[in-house]
Amino acid sequence: MLEEQHRLVLEHSILSVVVGSRAYGLSGPASDTDRRGVFVAPTRLFWGLDKPPTHVDGPAEEQFSWEVERLCTLALTANPTVLECLWSPLVEKLTPTGERLLAVRGAFLSQRAAETYGRYAADQFAKLRSHRERTGEVRWKQAMHMLRLLRAGAHVLRTGEVLVDVSDERELLLSVKGGEVPFAEVSALAERRSAELDAAAADSVLPAEPDRAAVDAFLVGVREEGLGSPVR
Repeated sequence: MLEEQHRLVLEHSILSVVVGSRAYGLSGPASDTDRRGVFVAPTRLFWGLDKPPTHVDGPAEEQFSWEVERLCTLALTANPTVLECLWSPLVEKLTPTGERLLAVRGAFLSQRAAETYGRYAADQFAKLRSHRERTGEVRWKQAMHMLRLLRAGAHVLRTGEVLVDVSDERELLLSVKGGEVPFAEVSALAERRSAELDAAAADSVLPAEPDRAAVDAFLVGVREEGLGSPVR
């Protein structure tokens, strides 16, 4: 079963990118290379009782791929992790179908980003405070990503583009990750960024809802095309 899933990734991937610290511009010598991708299961695999997987781990280390329909479903909710995959500047594989996916990526964006980015960041902040109150310790890497997410959320709401590369803030973010910034300062910065996200949401360039019709047209085209894919 696992071998069959890995074959789907190896033979039917339409997009493969590097994400994480390397895409953020925050990597160091020991940083992992995290990969995310999208594969298209042959259409005939959906006809039987057993459906193809919605996602696959591997086959390489730190590699994770979504089946295209699952990716579309998550992206329509403005899932930050999925959107970063579609906007990563570090593209390792891109097929013609993948190019069509990237061409329609703007259709996934909506003002829902205010909720998803804000909620993700707020959840991380709550966990940070709770852990600090219980143990006296701060998970500094989590604090760094909270700040990054808040900035990214405000950016997409203001510009309609997903911010991945934050190397212009490399010194600040790595200082937070290294525990060199007092927690009180991190908290104050998080509050300011939360306010900026709220302001961006109030005057966003994004539509209230994503363009489901455009995404659906893309997906139907992919499934029609997939009728010609061999099933092995």
